[in-house]
Formats: sequence, C-alpha cells, structure tokens
Amino acid sequence: MTRPITAGVDGTEESLAALDWAAREAVRRGLPLRVVHAWRYAEALAAADRDTQKRWVSEGVAEAVRTTAERHPGLTVTTDVLEGAPAHALAEAAAGAEMLVLGSRGHGPVVGFLLGSVGQQVIAEAARPVVAVRAGDDPTTEAAGRDVVVGQHGDPEDSAATLRFAFETAAARGAAVRAVRAWTLPPVFAYSPGSLRLLDDAGGLEPHEQQALAEALEPWRERFPEVPVAEHVEMGSAGQVLLSLSARAQLMAVGRRARRTAVGARIGSVAHGVLHHADCPVAVVPHE
Repeated sequence: MTRPITAGVDGTEESLAALDWAAREAVRRGLPLRVVHAWRYAEALAAADRDTQKRWVSEGVAEAVRTTAERHPGLTVTTDVLEGAPAHALAEAAAGAEMLVLGSRGHGPVVGFLLGSVGQQVIAEAARPVVAVRAGDDPTTEAAGRDVVVGQHGDPEDSAATLRFAFETAAARGAAVRAVRAWTLPPVFAYSPGSLRLLDDAGGLEPHEQQALAEALEPWRERFPEVPVAEHVEMGSAGQVLLSLSARAQLMAVGRRARRTAVGARIGSVAHGVLHHADCPVAVVPHE
C-alpha cells in the first residue's frame, strides 16, 4: 500500500510552511500528498450554521491546495476536512501516512504547535513519524549540502526506526547523514577517582560509544550505500549536542518513547527540547 505524505493545515503561516515542506518531500519520494484540516463547529458563530462553517473551512483549504498544486503540477493531492477533536483526527491521519507534517510556532519554553497544544499531543501519540516545520522555512537549505542529522542512543534496535527514516530521507534528497551519539559518565565514574583511573586504563568510554554507534549504523550503511555517513560521538547532554548541530542541518530526526501522565501523553526530554529550539525542521519518529 502506498502511504501519502500528510500535511495538517489550519490556515496559519506555520501550517502553510508545513504544507510546502510536505509537498516538496512528496515530489522527492514520488508519493501522493494528503492535506487534512480538523475543525469543530463553533456555536458562538450564531449567524453561520454547521454547513456554512464547513464550507468556509473547505474553501480555505482548497485555496491553499490550489497554490501548492500550481507549484508542483505533477503532484497528486487529495484533501480531507474532518470534523472532530483535532488531536484525534490528526493522529488518525498520521496512522495511514508515510509521515505527518505539522507547523510549529516559535522558540521558547512555552510555545504551541499546530492548533496550539494539539500538535504536541499528536506527536506523542502518532504511530508514524511527525515532522514539525516553522514558519519561514527556507527550501534552499535542502539543496545547500547540509546533512540530515539523526540522534542514536542505546542498542541498535532502540533507534532502528529513527535511523531508517534518516537514511530514507537522505537518499531521497541526495544528502549525507550525520549520526550523533551523545554520552555522559555513569554516576559511579563521576564520583569515584578510582573508577576514573580504571576507566582510563581501559581506554575510556568514548571508544565504546564509537563502537556502539558504528554497530547501529552498519545495517543502514549496507542498505543505503549511496548515502555518505558522518559519525559524531560527543560527551554531553543529548539534547544540547543535537541542538549545537541544528543550524547546519536541513532536517533533524530524533526518536520518541511517549509516556502517559495524569495530564496526557508526554514525549521525552530530548525530543521536547529539540522541537522547541532546533534551527531546522524536526522529525519525531516513534520507536518500533
């Protein structure tokens, strides 16, 4: 089954940037584009009944799609205007997509995504990769020799889905992958001078981390021999290491293990930090 690239739109500048990004990616991969808008009937608009409000929404989506179709005349585009809870509708749309692309708003600790906080909920619950794109996204960075940066951690299977996404994207773009593995000292080494001496005698932790990254990359190098790969191992916080590379990246991919709390689904701290502060589009890929 061919999965489309799906873009969630709401008429904002951010979501229109996401639509443009999704269209370019669909053309590169030879996939259709699906445009989704999730809406709710606004009872406060007493002068407009449900059918009228839906017509307004549909006309706005159609106008955005017309512009996209003109830019990419060979692209197959379908639209869906879905009534209901936006987070639920978008998560369902993601389930049948190659990826879901959303607009994201601004930098800082208190920001929302498409439709306010809905985007973050979708990212936490979606079964497929979700890409967050900021307003003003510059398509020229996709052809400027910048890498697709991907975070790798844990055992090879822990990041297999994220690495697959990064290599597939790089192959479609003719780009290189920069695979990043950040590491920190375990507490026993941080507080014990004797343990630190033993660690030095063993050659240090960095060679171990380099070997772990090489092993995780091996099957993807074999599957995508045309994709150049740079290995980046650095001591430090994973989020900070990744962010330090985002200004030179055309896309950053990170894994996601969502957890549920009393106030809803939450994503991990690394994905959260990168989404809010990275200088490039960010793909959040659920673990398999």
